[in-house]
Amino acid sequence: MSEGVNNARSDLLGGAGWVIFGLLIVAESLRMERYTSMGAVLYTMPGFVPGMIGCVIVFLGAMLMLRGWRRKAAGRAGEPGGPVLNRRIAITLALCLLYAAGLIGRIPFWLATALFVAGFTWLFAPPEQARLKRLIAALVAGALTSAVVTLVFQQVFLVRLP
Repeated sequence: MSEGVNNARSDLLGGAGWVIFGLLIVAESLRMERYTSMGAVLYTMPGFVPGMIGCVIVFLGAMLMLRGWRRKAAGRAGEPGGPVLNRRIAITLALCLLYAAGLIGRIPFWLATALFVAGFTWLFAPPEQARLKRLIAALVAGALTSAVVTLVFQQVFLVRLP
């Protein structure tokens, strides 16, 4: 079996796994209390954000499956692939763990989010990009993301952030 077919199968199986996971999230978010008796509207219900995230996961999983299906149908060999746990995934997992377990609750949420997004942006920027440009882009992305997320959660969803 060629490498391209292996990648296609990995995309199909991985995409199916993400679709199932996303559907489970949506199903569980629909089971959450809606608090309509207290005047809650759709976007303030506790299951709204997890449900939307679940929908995005389903969509992205379906796109991954579509890519795998197209690769398999085309019979393309030698397309880029790699191990299931490559360097980028390991870095992403480490950053997410650092953010969730190391920063949240220890420093203000807005600062933790800004540091996380800036670090992520810095590490995954194109390597050929000039360092100063990468640094500025990372700092701007971190600051803007932190401000928007904090504002939306506190002012729109009325969620107190840690």
